[in-house]
Amino acid sequence: MSAAPPLLAVEALSKSFGDGGFRLFGAGRPPIRAVDNVSFTIRRGEVLGLVGESGSGKTTVGRSVLRLTEPSAGRILFDGQDITALPRARLRPYRRRMQIVFQDPYASLNPRMRVEDILGEALDTHGLAQGAARTPRILQLLDRVGLPAAHARRYPHEFSGGQRQRIVIARALAVEPDFIVADEPVSALDVSIQAQVINLLAELQRDLGLAMLFISHDLSVIEYICDRVVVMYLGRVMEEAPVEALFSRPRHPYTEALLAAAPVPDPEAERQRVLLMGDMPSPANPPSGCVFRTRCRFALPACAETRPKLREVGPGHTTACIRDDIL
Repeated sequence: MSAAPPLLAVEALSKSFGDGGFRLFGAGRPPIRAVDNVSFTIRRGEVLGLVGESGSGKTTVGRSVLRLTEPSAGRILFDGQDITALPRARLRPYRRRMQIVFQDPYASLNPRMRVEDILGEALDTHGLAQGAARTPRILQLLDRVGLPAAHARRYPHEFSGGQRQRIVIARALAVEPDFIVADEPVSALDVSIQAQVINLLAELQRDLGLAMLFISHDLSVIEYICDRVVVMYLGRVMEEAPVEALFSRPRHPYTEALLAAAPVPDPEAERQRVLLMGDMPSPANPPSGCVFRTRCRFALPACAETRPKLREVGPGHTTACIRDDIL
């Protein structure tokens, strides 16, 4: 691993929503803590995967990093600058360097604007490729994501889901960012074209040296595109490791269960079944101690009393499990 400082450093990030609402009798419900003390770093040219079940806090982390959702606590440092509380005027230069690709490509595009205007708006906002250079730059972006020049005059509804996501990617690339949050970028697409978009993202990441936070519930995609992985459950980090170590030797019971449930390409391959008990608890009322204990097959009485801290179990490999304190 390079000794250069990280491009992005997230320190003890937390995000709570509301006060739980008003009650006619008694106090209001406690706020919902969607993200709880999450820390990680991403270096230039590195792809960090963020995985976990729906409701684990992945998207909230991604939006908080970009200040699309304001964090409740913690720090976000981008290229050494603390941007956690920067006013919007001073945050604007960082907006150009930090972009996002959302899950739903149709909802991400203005249906009343042609593609050339969608891409041109991004260029205009940041004062890039003005005048005679504007149109060639738009056509170059379309070509970069595999779309013909003629598509510049079309509207979003005239494209397939995969083509619309390519336009969204082109818009993100228009401002020449250093870092992209890819929030479930293929989960809304047909299975037949998911691989095409993933391959495009992987190619662009390599060619442009982009740093990326890749959010997904699809472990096969995470294994293919990511360098390191953070596993989240109920707003907390359960495990972090290089992708090879996580898939070959997971240490947290939750990670083991996720990997065991993932489809195997080889129909003859056997994989040990690790069933998760029950449903994920509500983030408004998380279990005491280890939040995963109510579904963990290895849970001990002490798990209800102690919140396990992340501790190193291998090179770049950390896990939050009381078993690692005992063993």
